[in-house]
Amino acid sequence: MSILVTGGARSGKSGFAEQLVFSLADQAVYVATGQAFDEEMKARIALHRKLREESGGAWEMLEEPLELPELLDRLSGGKAVLVDCLTLWLSNVLLAVEDQEDRQERVVRELSRLERSVASFRGTLVLVTNEVGDGIVPEYPLGRLYRDLAGRMNALLARQCGQVFLVTAGIPVELKSREYRL
Repeated sequence: MSILVTGGARSGKSGFAEQLVFSLADQAVYVATGQAFDEEMKARIALHRKLREESGGAWEMLEEPLELPELLDRLSGGKAVLVDCLTLWLSNVLLAVEDQEDRQERVVRELSRLERSVASFRGTLVLVTNEVGDGIVPEYPLGRLYRDLAGRMNALLARQCGQVFLVTAGIPVELKSREYRL
């Protein structure tokens, strides 16, 4: 089953997702999507690597900033998988095509590829993403495009997932069971 975990920055979603994975499996693959473009991000990634290594070998660590759909296709049917985080992956994809005129269409194609990979995934897949649409409208066009694409991505993947959790102040709430249907 695929599960989407969303929430704001520092809401507790990653910690919840890790606990959730281990409530469903003894071992798992941790797919990190972040890239170290500055010193602060390098330090964050180093800390995350250290924490995963200290987990007693429960995590198999993989880093994949761009080719996430292909990686999920390869991992399907194996160990449980945690992807943290989809909005970093989206940022990586968007920045990789930032100077191209058809950048929005290219990113939408990547989102479709990711949606197909999630839909066909066999086994336990937990996806962490940020809820970015609750804040102010970004000042710059690239920021608005990113916000719009993140909202689209989250909606596409929520439809493919059996469960969707919103984590706020460290409290996870399952949304799909409360979904209003017309």
